Amino acid sequence: MDFALYNEQRGNLIKKDTSLRRDYALGTHLSEIEHKVDEVVRRIRQEEAKTVWNSERDETSSELAFLKSKDLITETKIFKILRKMPKGALLHAHFGATVNPRWILDQVYKYPHAYSIRLPKESGSNLLSTDRNLNTILLDFSASCSISPVASDDIQSISDDKYELGSWINLARARENFSLTLGGREGFDRWLLSLMSISRKDAHETYNTVSKIWVKFVGAIATLDDLIAYEPVWIAVTLEFLRNCIEDNVLWVEERLGFPCDVFHESSRQPMSPTEILTVLDQTLTSFKEGLKTQGKEAEFIGYKIVFTALRTRTHEELETLMRLCIQLKKDFPHIIAGFDLVGPENTGYPLLHYAELLLNFKHAQAKEGVDIPYLFHAGETVGDGTDSDQNLYDALLLGSKRIGHGFSLIKHPELVKLCRERNICVEMCPISNEVLRLTTSMSMHPLPALYNSGVPIALSSDDPAVFGNLALSFDFFQVLVGSEISGLLTMADIARDSIKYSLMNEDEKAKASKNYEKKWEEFAQWVLSEHGDFL
Repeated sequence: MDFALYNEQRGNLIKKDTSLRRDYALGTHLSEIEHKVDEVVRRIRQEEAKTVWNSERDETSSELAFLKSKDLITETKIFKILRKMPKGALLHAHFGATVNPRWILDQVYKYPHAYSIRLPKESGSNLLSTDRNLNTILLDFSASCSISPVASDDIQSISDDKYELGSWINLARARENFSLTLGGREGFDRWLLSLMSISRKDAHETYNTVSKIWVKFVGAIATLDDLIAYEPVWIAVTLEFLRNCIEDNVLWVEERLGFPCDVFHESSRQPMSPTEILTVLDQTLTSFKEGLKTQGKEAEFIGYKIVFTALRTRTHEELETLMRLCIQLKKDFPHIIAGFDLVGPENTGYPLLHYAELLLNFKHAQAKEGVDIPYLFHAGETVGDGTDSDQNLYDALLLGSKRIGHGFSLIKHPELVKLCRERNICVEMCPISNEVLRLTTSMSMHPLPALYNSGVPIALSSDDPAVFGNLALSFDFFQVLVGSEISGLLTMADIARDSIKYSLMNEDEKAKASKNYEKKWEEFAQWVLSEHGDFL
């Protein structure tokens, strides 16, 4: 074979392979403006690969870890374009872990007498007598009025040398009198913020394995849950998240909310019942949408629902009780409850098989009560192959899960990939979450492109952005877009459209959302050409 023939065969092989990719078909029915917009973004990506990423470092943008490159990402033209792009629906995020930790802390400080704080007895030593990294020492927070034991009045902060581990002290007092040796109020705030999020050092040095980073992650989620568990803060966090979604051009949200859910009344600081919590949520959503309507922005946001979640560490009896609660809440709030999921670390929690009989019975109970609560199971959020967490994928499909949360290990299972494709089971993929939690080191090694081009529907999601720092869904879109030299802006639009298609909106909501999306897409395309048309 001569070199000319070799080159011809090489070109034919690449052409045939590329033609089998899902995103190849996108180019066959585009308008002229869409072709132009896609080409503009490709050229900008190519330019920034040279001028931004390779100018002072060896890594490309798709090879550089998110926490190392976040600040640089926000300055790129690609990211600024993606911030303007309509995203469709956000289908996988966890309540309370969705807004800026500093913003949450500022809300908490508005209620100086509502919160108490303590160092758990498990901490093992007084702060001033330890040489441990302060950021690795967890705290307990509570907005409850029923706490004990309470530290004596002469104890001014948890940093006092006479402070007794396990005793509660007012948060504002503890902050105001925090040891100057440990940084005073600013040091106290830095400590709390470090407990709510995963830093670059956390992810790449202190907690540098999957099991270690999950310990840090679970602690951050627990801290966030405690801090937002006061009614006015809980409401404020809900509204801030919705505002952020609109700013990031997300028009529908399905957010996971864990039960039992600890929220304390503003007036009495007594626990709110699940019905009270959802009543407050319902009123908050109604007020929010009425505000949008008053401002003439009703089309910018279609709606919001929650996915009822329970921890995968529950006993059968506890889970059965929560299932009964879920059915009752679905009957009382049919417009808010969207689905059901089990959450928590798959590698250490019970696998779906452990609850399979109970989950089958739950579907029968739903039918008997005249409700439908689709399963949306976390499954395959693991690097394992054949482990219990990996095999959750089998049970998720057998149990009829309408979507799969994460599905990181799905690509290892050809029959399951086929079933997801044939049954239109969408995978809620969270690339930045997967990277920070050490399932992958970068987007260039993430299974998303392989699943997408195998015909599996994908919905990009941010998971727990307060913890990971991806406080706009645009960050996850950015990681996927720059992680390929073949997929382009039209692939991102295809993924966004799938998020609407595989959401749990009713048919009228989907029609409205699709119409709004296409209008926003046309406006966005025109904007890209007007701002960056010189790249053509």
